[in-house]
Amino acid sequence: MLNWAQPFSIFLFLDSNQYQLPHSKFECLLAVNARHFINGSSNEDVLSKIEVWQEENKDWLFGHIVYDFKNSIEPKLVSNHPQKHGWDDVSFFSPEIICYLQKDCKSFTIESIERLPEDIFEEIVNAELNEEPLLPKVKFKTRINKETYLKTIQKLRQHIEDGDCYEINFCCEGFVEEVNLNPSIVFNKLNQISPAPFAAFYRNKQDYLMCASPERYLMKEKEFIRSMPIKGTIKRGENELEDLSRKQALFDSEKDRAENVMIVDLVRNDLARSCVLGTVSVEELFGVYSFPQVHHLISTVTGELSAQHKATDAIRYSFPMGSMTGAPKMKVMELTDRYEQTRRELFSGSVGYFTPDGDFDFNVVIRSLFYNTTSKYLSYQTGGAITYDSNAEEEYEEMRLKAWALERIFDQKT
Repeated sequence: MLNWAQPFSIFLFLDSNQYQLPHSKFECLLAVNARHFINGSSNEDVLSKIEVWQEENKDWLFGHIVYDFKNSIEPKLVSNHPQKHGWDDVSFFSPEIICYLQKDCKSFTIESIERLPEDIFEEIVNAELNEEPLLPKVKFKTRINKETYLKTIQKLRQHIEDGDCYEINFCCEGFVEEVNLNPSIVFNKLNQISPAPFAAFYRNKQDYLMCASPERYLMKEKEFIRSMPIKGTIKRGENELEDLSRKQALFDSEKDRAENVMIVDLVRNDLARSCVLGTVSVEELFGVYSFPQVHHLISTVTGELSAQHKATDAIRYSFPMGSMTGAPKMKVMELTDRYEQTRRELFSGSVGYFTPDGDFDFNVVIRSLFYNTTSKYLSYQTGGAITYDSNAEEEYEEMRLKAWALERIFDQKT
């Protein structure tokens, strides 16, 4: 499917990589070619436009919301750092063709507006599988060096001690300039090395996202809203016994539990703004989920959407996701812009889809590479949640562990 999709100037491929997460509907989804666009920059009303368009057309929409859309939701916020990529704040498209494999992998569906699905299927199965050349060797630079990173952690801990906030997500950019590469090869290798339940390969004209996200931001299934924030990370063990020991250590970690429950409380408050009073609950607290490089502590928060609110209100009142901000949201987003040295753009934003019946599912854009074919700028951002109990050296090592999982794609030995 991906080889077949390459000529299209816009497509979004979503892959759950056979993770059996509850409530997921598809093993993979591919949407190509836009019949209609809904774009917006610095205009919160774009969410209402999406809602109105979908009510009138009852059709699929695929696309993204960048982190900096926060400035439209909360006009007092700003993003002072320059853009390196060309993402609109919000961009959704109604696709010409959709292909999807159901979760049970027993049926493959093609929906098309103008062409016979049988003809598209023939093109897909006969698409030429090009031999993948080696990726170029690249040496990533970091926007913040280790010394500055450690000093910044101490400054953030001081903000927490002063009562400005009690948890803040702090991230650092790795980047390469003037690099030539094939984004599809990058995504294939990323998806092989780090398969994730919310993986995404997204092209929007000259901009590409190659994403190995383990995190669901928000989904709507009929009247129910569900969020699965991640907070708490530990490296996988070298053998089965060590791996089990590390899983238990993560589950028992007071620091990681504290981080997780703070964000769970924030998500509960966010969902309560659009859900029926008394329906917001914690479906799972401190679930330990395993991924190729790390174990994560994941909780699940649910609620019933109020009849007085539109589906997009659940997004409006919970974006950006608490796991990528900290708490309280407004203050930590101000601090993030002050101390981070890069505009987040699509990083810690979201990609996903709306279904014809009004449901939706969106990921958290983390563990991702971003590439612009015009500027030839390649980048990623990684970080973690800072609390008063954070150890600066340990936070740096966690940030570098997440960065290594992306940088190793370009290691010819992997």
